[in-house]
Amino acid sequence: MTLPRAPDRLSDEMASAIGHAVSGFGFLEEALKRAIFSLTRQDLGQEADDTELRRWLRRMEDIADDTLGTLIDSFAASMRQAGIEDCQSLAEDLDRIRLHRNLLCHASWRPGQQAGYWHPTFINTRGERFPDDMNAGDVRDIHALTLRAARRVVSIMRSTGIDGQWAGLGDGD
Repeated sequence: MTLPRAPDRLSDEMASAIGHAVSGFGFLEEALKRAIFSLTRQDLGQEADDTELRRWLRRMEDIADDTLGTLIDSFAASMRQAGIEDCQSLAEDLDRIRLHRNLLCHASWRPGQQAGYWHPTFINTRGERFPDDMNAGDVRDIHALTLRAARRVVSIMRSTGIDGQWAGLGDGD
């Protein structure tokens, strides 16, 4: 019996770029959770009764385990419900990031056609393959897009006046 071949070793530059991009996705997830908390808590108002408050708290517990795609959908719905204007470009960026996240987190990588390029072998849920080779600069661009979107999400969250608690930070951090 022949064992399958080992995966190709990514260059340190490519592996580092992917690692930073994945950490950016994690930060975006945290920002989305905090923003959903803030937008929906604001919506609840000061006069919420115990039943409404318990229902909302259960929803927040469920959101804690949601995936990036589900968080993006929940955030977009929360923005619309809160009447946030000019949210279409952010929603479009978040949809692009969702696709990039799935690609970067689930692809197997093979050397590309040119030196320094890698080809992600990945088929999405619609049966589509990613056609292009990528290099570390392409992945860094995805990371930059993700951080820009996360900053916009945090800005929306802060505009509610309900900042919430950032995981891992003590008071005053």
